[in-house]
Amino acid sequence: MPIKAAEFDRLFDEGGDISEHVDWGKAVRPNREPRRVNVDFPAWMVDGLDARAAHLGITRQALIKMWIAEKLE
Repeated sequence: MPIKAAEFDRLFDEGGDISEHVDWGKAVRPNREPRRVNVDFPAWMVDGLDARAAHLGITRQALIKMWIAEKLE
């Protein structure tokens, strides 16, 4: 059953369970849409990235994203 925005806000602000009032299939995270960026690295950097990623058990792309996110925080 739909509820009014004010009731939804109150429920959320009080830490109540809002999950039954949200269509999670349509949920979006603002400013989280992926955008493709091409970056050229020298071969020695790619080799180093691959070695570190393999050590951590993650992909090169995941490692690059993780490191950039840490620097931006």
